Amino acid sequence: MDVLKAIQSRRSIRAYDSREVEDDKLLRVLESGRLSPSAGNRQERRFIIIRDVHIRKLLCMAAGNQRFVAEAPIVIAACSVEKEYVMSCGQLAYPIDTAIAVDHMTLQAVEEGLGTCWIGAFDEKKVKEILEIPDNVQVVSLLPIGYPSTIPQPTPRKNLDEIVMWEKWNS
Repeated sequence: MDVLKAIQSRRSIRAYDSREVEDDKLLRVLESGRLSPSAGNRQERRFIIIRDVHIRKLLCMAAGNQRFVAEAPIVIAACSVEKEYVMSCGQLAYPIDTAIAVDHMTLQAVEEGLGTCWIGAFDEKKVKEILEIPDNVQVVSLLPIGYPSTIPQPTPRKNLDEIVMWEKWNS
């Protein structure tokens, strides 16, 4: 599958079937996150793999009772061990670097026939307590992953001419 096809095929999956994710597929998803770029090649991302159903249920509650968080056979907690590094453009590196890694993983998941849903709506303090994450580590996102039981229709996207400007900002 080419990259554009994976991007076009990716959906936010909120319903998973009960099949377990094979280790080789999971490792390829994780490898895609490992290989993603980071500011200054700092590689500050860390990933916690949660398969335990009890822990997934607790994460579900920490994520506002989004039931599919517990339903997915795996949840990946994407974290950063560094939160102070600021790129020369003035942006904090950790949320961007971690987001890039998670995005790489979502696209590899498509290639593997898996579905994911980027979760940013969660109580970080509760997630840290559940997963015993130290205070100095940031939880950037939760990523349920598994085989989709349903695949939603694509969501509308703006046309290129609505989001692209050439040479300078056009109002």
